[in-house]
Amino acid sequence: MNLGRRDFIGLGLASAAGMYVGGCSSTQSTCCGNSKSRSWYNGVEVGCITYSYRSMRKKNAEDIVQYAVEDSLGTLELKGEVVDEFLKRNGTRDMGRLPALRKMFDDAGVSIHIVKYGGIGGKNEKEDEYRVAVAKALGAKCITREIPKVSEYETIGRRCADLADNHGIFIAFHNHTQIDALTYDGPLLGYSPNLRINFDIGHYVAATTDDAKRFIDPLAFIEKYHDKIFSIHLKDRTTKAHGSKNLEFGKGDTPLAKLLPFLQKKGWPFYCDIELEYSIPKGSNAVKEVARCNDFCRKAAGG
Repeated sequence: MNLGRRDFIGLGLASAAGMYVGGCSSTQSTCCGNSKSRSWYNGVEVGCITYSYRSMRKKNAEDIVQYAVEDSLGTLELKGEVVDEFLKRNGTRDMGRLPALRKMFDDAGVSIHIVKYGGIGGKNEKEDEYRVAVAKALGAKCITREIPKVSEYETIGRRCADLADNHGIFIAFHNHTQIDALTYDGPLLGYSPNLRINFDIGHYVAATTDDAKRFIDPLAFIEKYHDKIFSIHLKDRTTKAHGSKNLEFGKGDTPLAKLLPFLQKKGWPFYCDIELEYSIPKGSNAVKEVARCNDFCRKAAGG
């Protein structure tokens, strides 16, 4: 099933009208999770980005569904590569397989709140229309990508804004250690209210310096930008002074144990997604470690 630009747009609109479930308007400060999810903990929904399973030998869509169920997760940030592989199994990219893909996740009780397409907002308009159509057909409320270079803020920001506004979906920017307390004071999010933040709290902590003007406490950062945050990536990293290491949950400098109660108290139901990046202990694997991370989150949230 080979589609042109108008077909991509049409599929996106049809998905919004029929297949798309839930979501928040661009005027709302947060996007609610699902209180019936198996990983909804007293007002906070914990999921994971499927990048966490990258070390597993098998990691196609069917495997990802199984891993999420084993890890007691009810929601995922799905890497676009997983979708692309599923749609191309017959030799061409078959958009007609999207309903089957969504049904497989739905039947397992696993929702997809984000699809990660790191290159969205680039020069390939046809690919961007495809990415939006995929996300909406799968019920995702948001597409995530990396923060662009400062020199590309306007170009990428405007392209992403047009996509988000035209298709009724959020596009959120994910940070690595280039972020500081002033990153989002600039123009990047100003091109549309549908541009949001995918805040990686661990990377933020790993970038911490002694310059108080450029960095604030990560919980204060969330307070400052709470009306722009769509989701938070959970990992435990140490500060620069301690080597910017990736450690098991509860062993680094990232205030993960305080984060979930903080969100509960504030009433901010952001999606909180585990991103497994620490070294997997001998005898374990990514599925077991994501389960451990989820258990840490559940206990922190009083679940």
